[in-house]
This record gives sequence, C-alpha cells and structure tokens, in this order.
Amino acid sequence: MKEATSRNTIYDTFAQQAKLHPNATAIVDGDRTLTYADLDALATTIALKMPVGHPRMVGIVMDHSAEMIGSILAVLKSGAAYVPIEPSMPKERIHFVMTETGVDFIITNHRHRRKLKGFALLEINRDLPIAYGMTSEDRSTPDGLAYVLYTSGSTGLPKGVMIANRNVTHYARAFSREFHPGVGDLMLQYSVCSFDIFVEEVFTTLLSGAALVIVPESVKEDTKALLRFVERNKVTIISGFPYLLLDINKIGRVPGSLRLLISGGDVLRARYIDRLVPKVMIYNTYGPSETTVCCSYYRCDNAEPSPDGTYPIGKAIEGCHVEIRDENLQPVPDGHEGEICILGDGVGMGYLGDRKVENQAFVTLEDGRRLYRSGDIGIMCSDGVLLFLHRKDTQVMILGKRVETCEVENVLCGCPEVEAAVVKPGTDNAGLSFLTAYFVPRSIKGFSLSNLKRKMARFLPPYMIPEFFVRLKAMPLTVNGKVNSQALPKIHKRNTL
Repeated sequence: MKEATSRNTIYDTFAQQAKLHPNATAIVDGDRTLTYADLDALATTIALKMPVGHPRMVGIVMDHSAEMIGSILAVLKSGAAYVPIEPSMPKERIHFVMTETGVDFIITNHRHRRKLKGFALLEINRDLPIAYGMTSEDRSTPDGLAYVLYTSGSTGLPKGVMIANRNVTHYARAFSREFHPGVGDLMLQYSVCSFDIFVEEVFTTLLSGAALVIVPESVKEDTKALLRFVERNKVTIISGFPYLLLDINKIGRVPGSLRLLISGGDVLRARYIDRLVPKVMIYNTYGPSETTVCCSYYRCDNAEPSPDGTYPIGKAIEGCHVEIRDENLQPVPDGHEGEICILGDGVGMGYLGDRKVENQAFVTLEDGRRLYRSGDIGIMCSDGVLLFLHRKDTQVMILGKRVETCEVENVLCGCPEVEAAVVKPGTDNAGLSFLTAYFVPRSIKGFSLSNLKRKMARFLPPYMIPEFFVRLKAMPLTVNGKVNSQALPKIHKRNTL
C-alpha cells in the first residue's frame, strides 16, 4: 500500500489508488467486475444523488453489493459518517440505531423500503448506471467521523462506537506493513457490515490496490460451497471468526489460491486449525471496535499454542501500544494479570451520545496520550507476547459477536409476560460461550415460550437470543436483595465438535 496522502482520509487514500491503478480490479460482485476507476465513478454518481448537500451522518441498510461499497465511499467523500446495519436485523433495532445517530437519510435498496418508514431515503439499486466524467467535492477530513458501529451496550442498550478517518487509514497502513496486500490480491467480503471485520475486509483492500470479492448470501451457510467460491474466484485472503476457520479445518482442504487466513473476534484454539497449519499462513488478531479493528497480531502457523490450547494475541501492530495495567491504571510487571489497555493511532473517538459512564473507558493520561480500557484481562509475557485470559465484566462473545448479557436481560425483562429475569453466560466443554435466561413468568396460564422468543427477536438478532430458558417459581435472592447467582440451576452444555 502506498503511504497515505497528507489528507490522511479514507476516500482520499482510495482516490490515490484509483489514480495509480485505474484499470485494476476493485470489486468482484457476482458476474460483475468493477475497476478502481469504475468504483470511483460509482461513488461520485451516488454522491451527486444525495438529497442533503452536506450530510452529517448517513445510514446504510443495503444488500452487500458493489453499490453498497460505492455508497459507503460516497458518504465518506461527502464528509459524512456512515452508519451501517444489516437489513436482516430486527426493525426496532434498525430504528433505534438510525434515530439515535440522527441520520440525515438512509441509503437502501427498493426491497427494504418498507422496513424504514419514517426516514428520508435514497434508493440505490443493483446495476445503477454509472455517470462517468462527473465530479463531486471531497469534503473528508482526517479528524472527521468516518463511521459509527453499534455494539452490545453495558447499559442495556446498544452503543455506537465512533471512529475517525485517521483511525482507519492508520489501520490500513498497519495491515499493509504486516500482510502486504496489493494489486493481484483478492480479499473475501464475508462479514456483516455492522462488525469491524467488514472494515478490515473493505478498507485494507481498497486502500491498497487489492480487490474485494463479495460472497453471495446463498453461499455463506455452506462452507464447502464457500471454499468452491473462493477457489473459483482465486481469493487470496480471508478474514473471519474462529468458527469459520474451524469449519474449514473440518473439511481439511485449503484452496490453492489462498495465502492468508486471519482469525479475529474470539479466542482461537489450536484444534480449530490443526489441519490448516501446514497448508497456509494463519494469524490470530485482537482488538476492540473502540480501537479500530485490531491492535495486535500473532502468527500461528509457525508457532506453538499456549498450554491451555489457545493462541496468544501477539504483539502490538505498528502505530499502537498495548499495556497491562491494574485497576488504578498503574503498569503491572510482565507475567502478572491485569487489564489490557490500548494506546496509539487506533483509539477511536468514544461512544455516541450521552454515555458518560461508558466513555470512562477512554482515558487521557497526564502526558496527553489517550488510552482505552478494554475490559479484557490479560498477561504480557517476558518476550512481549500478549495473552488474553477473560472478560472482567458481563460481556461475552457469541459466534464471534460481542454480547452484553445485561442488554439481553433488559429486553427479556421488558416483555410483559415476564415478572423478573436474569441472563447468565456459560461455557461448554469446548470453551464456547452460550447464554441462559432465568425468568419468572407473571402467570403460568397462557404462557408461551415461543411467543416470548418471538418478542425478543423484535429487538435482538438471533445470536443474542439465549440458547436455554429456565422457568423459575421465584428468583433466588441474597440477604441484600440481589439475585443469588449461586442458587440458580446450573446448565451443562456438551459440544461434540
């Protein structure tokens, strides 16, 4: 990747690549291939259609396609931030996100319009004619907000993480220094848009001259079909959750074109990749969304896992600094447990809105540096390699996605047929997290668990719906009036993977 220009913005860096490699492939989308010149012109075409001249925030609720990527670039070029969420998410969740961010309008496809009533819309559909030769002003700035990603919130509501242009260009440079993407590389676009693996897929690719290959939805659920797709399209890089690597590992075959597998979003276990290690370069990565995708890398295919069978999360990437500190933010010696704290160019702008409690995770040190308290407990080894141990709060990872149990609990307790409820995380014999809901119904008569789950699904995506529901006559309490977790029935789940 060529060094970012002095403007240090996402769109400007992309535009430089379009000038350097106008005829290089930028996107493969089904039977369509768009060059960098095509994609730049598409972004400009969409920017010129925007109903607001100088938008501040723009929602993205679209099917994955070249038009979706062009829309994101158009928003960034306009100087605004994009707010992405999958059309498949519950309507109430989409409306919450778009209302809290106060989007000026939402870019969407025709088939999703009815889900977005009440918002100003810009409809962009597949095969939108590209108006070549048109121009629009690039209003992006390095410190300008680039996107808001919503993650599960500790207050019981999802929270929006704000990331600036300069944060993303920093990460693209760090990724480039480690993995060297460029013209001829093809990155799989597999992730949902509301998770930061999507940010890695899209921007490390388009800011380096490589190409993005968009996976059809029909292929995502079948790993064998996915590998055939990868082979057919000569994909060279895949970034995904450990469970995707696990599925590939069970098949045991690596497409010949693939040179790099990146795992992120959850713990990577040695048995997830034991059949892949001899065949392809594999990295384990770590980093909260608040610090722009990743802050540390660890190469696995030429190293041994930790004694517990997991891989370390490695060393800080270029432009980042990772430290282990205690509750008072004092450094702890190597080999001792503490909170993983992240400094450097990836630390984002904080949380959107009135999030005073949660924004305390962002700390300005006496020397002026900004630090993010991850809430993760880890150890720094004497060789500088970082080990992740566990969360210090109620946050868990379900299918590679961050979940605050209190958010799930908040929705469950909001259902009229529930008198009281708590949601607790558990771990199966394979080390994977799951949720159990303990609840006391208002009345046994007429109670339906399927109806309760259906109501929860109006607000929560499927991975946030507890796997187990335990009905109680009364909630066990301590003498202080708090829920007695020790008295709750224990759920033991066996994973046969």
